[in-house]
Amino acid sequence: MVAPMLDHISLRVQDHSRAVAFYRAALAPLGYQIMMEYPGATGLGAGMPDFWLMTTEQPLNPTHLAFSADRETVDAFHAAALAAGGTDNGPPGLRADYHPHYYSAFVRDPEGNNVEVVCHEDPDARPAPVKTAARKSARKAVKAKTKAAPKAKANAKAKKPAAKKSAAKKPPAAKKPPAAKKPPAAKKKRR
Repeated sequence: MVAPMLDHISLRVQDHSRAVAFYRAALAPLGYQIMMEYPGATGLGAGMPDFWLMTTEQPLNPTHLAFSADRETVDAFHAAALAAGGTDNGPPGLRADYHPHYYSAFVRDPEGNNVEVVCHEDPDARPAPVKTAARKSARKAVKAKTKAAPKAKANAKAKKPAAKKSAAKKPPAAKKPPAAKKPPAAKKKRR
């Protein structure tokens, strides 16, 4: 079963070509590019089209969108979005009221949507060493083989005869059949 998560989202826009131009430039630092286009619909993504711009004639209700990235990309997004015609809604920086490592930037797109790029990582955190159960068991197997190899060689040397006396092999000794078991003695009834 696949864990629940968003697969894609659609943002309604009235000026489709202006929105496409803005998001193409603003999301380029995140690796987003146009992946699919239909009349009145454009899918952008970095690998798959997970962000869609859809033309509508209905009145807009501006929304908030947030994309994940590293801190360097947050800064690059902010600069690219402003250069593409967005309006600053919060420069790149820490938002400690959200949590101590919440680093983000906010820009209003040309249609009033609040677009954010955020990084949740602690810049001072060191990655934990990776020790998986599979890696541990593989190491144990290698160590066991390494220890067993000298013992096997020593055993093989001990079993080898010093010199071959004859080419004929002795037949294996005949095995005796197991002794037949006696049936249990019948119990006598007491009166």
